[in-house]
Amino acid sequence: MEPLVYEYLHGFVYNCNSCPTRCDSKSKLHYRFAADAAFSERFEKYLINRINQNANLPFTAQKNTQAGYPDIALYPKTPGSNCVGFIEVKVQTRTFMTIQQHLPKANLYPSETIALNQSDLLRYFAIKEQTQLPLFVAWALLNRPCIVKAEKVQYYHQEADLLRQVYQHYQNLRRFRRQSGEGDVVDGQHKGVVVNYHFSLSELVPGLPFGI
Repeated sequence: MEPLVYEYLHGFVYNCNSCPTRCDSKSKLHYRFAADAAFSERFEKYLINRINQNANLPFTAQKNTQAGYPDIALYPKTPGSNCVGFIEVKVQTRTFMTIQQHLPKANLYPSETIALNQSDLLRYFAIKEQTQLPLFVAWALLNRPCIVKAEKVQYYHQEADLLRQVYQHYQNLRRFRRQSGEGDVVDGQHKGVVVNYHFSLSELVPGLPFGI
C-alpha cells in the first residue's frame, strides 16, 4: 500500500482540498464531551507520572484540587513548600474545517488550528496575574493525520503570558460560538464547550512543558 500524501504548504498548513483523509467539515451537532473528558483524565495522569518519574526536575506534580485552577499543580521536592506553577491539560480531537468561513480575519487554516474554551482561557489569565506563577496549557492533538501522521498523538504547550499576547492581538477575531448538540449534556447538565478561542500550532511549543 502506498503511503498517503498530504500536500504541505507552509508552517503547519496543509492543503485540505487535496487531502486523502479529509476531516469532516460538518459537526452534525454531535459532540463527545464524555469521551474527551475521559481522554483528558488519562492525559493528566500520564503527565503527572512523567513529571514525578523525572529525577532531573526540581519539582513534583499533583492533581490540583483548587476549584477553577489548572489540572496540575507543581511543588518543590522539599516537603511543605508552596506551589511553584500550574499545567492545564487539553485534548484536541476535532478540526475546525470551516474556520476560514466563520472567522475570515483570524489568520488561521484548519490544519494548524487548535482551540481552548474561552472562559477557561480568561480564567487562566486571571490566575496567572494573581499568582505570578508559571502557568502552562498543554494540548494532546489527535485525529489530524496531516500533522500527527504515524505518531497518532502529538503534544504542544504554551505559557499563559504568551497566549495572552495572541489573545490581545486578535481579540474577538478568533472567538467562535457554536450551537449546542448531542453529547454536550451529561447527567442533565450542559458541560460541552460552546465558546472557543483559537490559536495556531505555530504559536505553541512542540512537546510537553519542561521537555518531559
